[in-house]
Amino acid sequence: MSEQQQGEQQTRPPEDPRASWATWTTQSIISGPGGVTTDEVGPISGDLTVHTTWVDGEARLTVQYTGALDWYTVNGSPVRAVDEITARAIHQAMVNGVKAGRGAGAPSAP
Repeated sequence: MSEQQQGEQQTRPPEDPRASWATWTTQSIISGPGGVTTDEVGPISGDLTVHTTWVDGEARLTVQYTGALDWYTVNGSPVRAVDEITARAIHQAMVNGVKAGRGAGAPSAP
């Protein structure tokens, strides 16, 4: 690579973080009493799967009965997540919330 090409490469603006995305899924979580509160059907409980998508600076949390087709929005989702690390922490906090039950909703950003 020539010096000119290196100079041009270094002056490019950083990639827009809002264009980044990531996703996590945790299956077969047995919910605590009271389960998780969803926007569409209220509380659900039992053997649940949590899915988080991080896109456009927010963590979008959904839940389903493990093995089912329908996904439900977790009450309080989306949650602001400035980066992938924050979004991953929100996903783990949601998994912990499902285990605790008590009508868990989307956790706050750490």
